[in-house]
Amino acid sequence: SIPESIRGFEVDVVSTALIIEALSYGDTGISTSAMCNDLANTVIARHGTHEQKEAFLRPFVEQPLLAAFCLTEPGAGSDNAAMTTFIKKGADGAYLLNGTKCFITNASYASQFTVFCKVGKPASQFMACVIVPCAPTLPETLGPDLSEDRQIFPEKGGHISIGRPEDKLGQRLSNTASVTFEDVLIEDFQIIGDRRQGFKYIVDVLDYARPMVAAIGVGLARRALDVTLNYTKERRQFGQRICDLPVARETLVAMWKKVELARMALMQAAAKVQEMAPDQGLYASLAKNTAAEAALFCTAEGLHLHGGYGFMSEYEISKLSRDAHIIDIYEGVREVQNMIIGREIL
Repeated sequence: SIPESIRGFEVDVVSTALIIEALSYGDTGISTSAMCNDLANTVIARHGTHEQKEAFLRPFVEQPLLAAFCLTEPGAGSDNAAMTTFIKKGADGAYLLNGTKCFITNASYASQFTVFCKVGKPASQFMACVIVPCAPTLPETLGPDLSEDRQIFPEKGGHISIGRPEDKLGQRLSNTASVTFEDVLIEDFQIIGDRRQGFKYIVDVLDYARPMVAAIGVGLARRALDVTLNYTKERRQFGQRICDLPVARETLVAMWKKVELARMALMQAAAKVQEMAPDQGLYASLAKNTAAEAALFCTAEGLHLHGGYGFMSEYEISKLSRDAHIIDIYEGVREVQNMIIGREIL
């Protein structure tokens, strides 16, 4: 998402989705970390000024840094309007940022935070998007132990508390932690676009994010299918390969169909978002739901075809099953996607 004008690759949406899918075939924790880094920077690339892009994106071209996309809060998951993190203007004209975000990918390693917040007070109807840069966080500066809360200090003032990494069911290669902002100084230059249009920017970036989540689902579903095909070709029962049993073959065909349909939905959504089509939100939600269903179906049926071995942690299908569940949740749960689809088609 980083523009060519500041030496970024400016990869288009369709190509980005293909990259995320390929990464997800290997591990969805890695692809989730890459996706969330991209989301944090996409907001700046789409809605920031040239000077903001130079200040906040160029460091990611010059060094191996990670950014964190800070939207979810303990009391505001799918309901973004319920967030309470806010900025308030002081007598000197600068703002102070206060609040807590949770389930933030890359939090422990982030050198910069893209934060959505209310303006003026927690109950405000206006939202803003602010950028909080910190000292560059490189792997060698952290050490192996992230088991305790730690404090970091933004460039302008105040401090940020990073919680201990969450112990997750799946996607364990993706770092996830809470982030608390306490009296973090925010200057006008750190506010992206119109400080009252943050909700508009949320909708825009989530329309971009949902095809990327779909790509994660497609990559994982494809991996589950391949792992299961390989296993059923090698494992023999009743004197023949499992894949040659009619009931097993029927399941494998159903898995393949789910993967292919999800990939079609993904490509259509990515193309719509790339073209900024008026109905991009509809197809982004369709792709996310379709891919999440494919991931859950393929991992569940794949585990079933592995029999008792699928329940053993040494078999990859058990890991894929754990990784699949979050795809149906993050960047908007299934029910939210259905609400969006229903609103658009009715």
